Amino acid sequence: MNSEKKPYLIVVLIQTIYAGMFLLSKAAFDMGMNNFVFIFYRQAIAAVFLAPLAFYFEWKSAPRLTLRTFLKIFTLSLFGITLSLDIYGVALVYTSATLAAATTNCLPAITFFMALLFGMEKLKLMSRSGMAKLVGVVVCLGGSATLAFYKGPSFSLWAHHHGLNPQSQHSHVSSGKNWIKGCFLMLSSNTLFAFWLVLQGKVVKCYPSKLLLTTLQCFLSSIQSLIIAIPFAGDLKEWKLGWNIRLLSVTYCGIVVTGFTYYLQTWVIENRGPVFIAMSTPLSLIITIFFSALILRESLALGSILGGLLLVAGLYSVLWGKSKEQQQHNLRNPTTSDCSNLKAEEMSAMNGIGTPPSPLLPI
Repeated sequence: MNSEKKPYLIVVLIQTIYAGMFLLSKAAFDMGMNNFVFIFYRQAIAAVFLAPLAFYFEWKSAPRLTLRTFLKIFTLSLFGITLSLDIYGVALVYTSATLAAATTNCLPAITFFMALLFGMEKLKLMSRSGMAKLVGVVVCLGGSATLAFYKGPSFSLWAHHHGLNPQSQHSHVSSGKNWIKGCFLMLSSNTLFAFWLVLQGKVVKCYPSKLLLTTLQCFLSSIQSLIIAIPFAGDLKEWKLGWNIRLLSVTYCGIVVTGFTYYLQTWVIENRGPVFIAMSTPLSLIITIFFSALILRESLALGSILGGLLLVAGLYSVLWGKSKEQQQHNLRNPTTSDCSNLKAEEMSAMNGIGTPPSPLLPI
């Protein structure tokens, strides 16, 4: 394969994997799977998959895990992964796979805003880059409001197509209140994940063995998810997977999204940087829209399309501002490499697909 084309093909593969995550999760929920049980199985499978790799590669070199560091990891897992994913699951029940893909485009803007609040970012309103970042945040907020409050006319690409799920033809016909509730839950999930992106850099400094850290977070998240799921899934039938879409979806999210995609993203970031992979984020929205209409028979609402376009525009505005700031920094410090100039939280903020450069678990 041509080395110049390889990164482009890999980012297309990455965004296709994420589109598959949105679609399979939505299909499993529409088939009646309890979303809290789904999150537990997803995290447990991810922990089982990563544990042998983590012990093989990092066990001997790992630093001592102090109680203070463990409590930090536990708290970060609870809010940034467990609650974020549980809220995401509820939101996906109320909305659609297309909306889930669209709202991920506002993650860099939310992360930048969170970093600003924690003093990890600076906003220079008198500069073009600062204005671009501010405009990007505002446009993302406008896109979010459009997704929540304006649906407009709906249309279906394949009105008579028999898709994967016979129940999904009703899934997008949610009441207005449920749709708005789902939009705000989806944004709340992204906000919690942004909180995790901003603070995970500090935790990595305390415990730099990233693969072990990821495995530990998956393990803790699976226990937390189990405790949350038990009250919401009292019937044992809700815990059965079987050879169906339920098993496929949790296995796909636990292994392919958590393990395989991490490796691909790390390779792309090392070769082309975080901005390159962030620029490919809208691909997952386009792929999700196409396959949602083809497989899940979701109809497309005008409000979802307009809101998605605004979120993409806001994403690129924030990324443009970040890239300009980095160019100015490189001009002032020509002997310093781009990668070493970036703080962990800055790299996370520039990575728009919901996954930081470290192997921490994506939504």
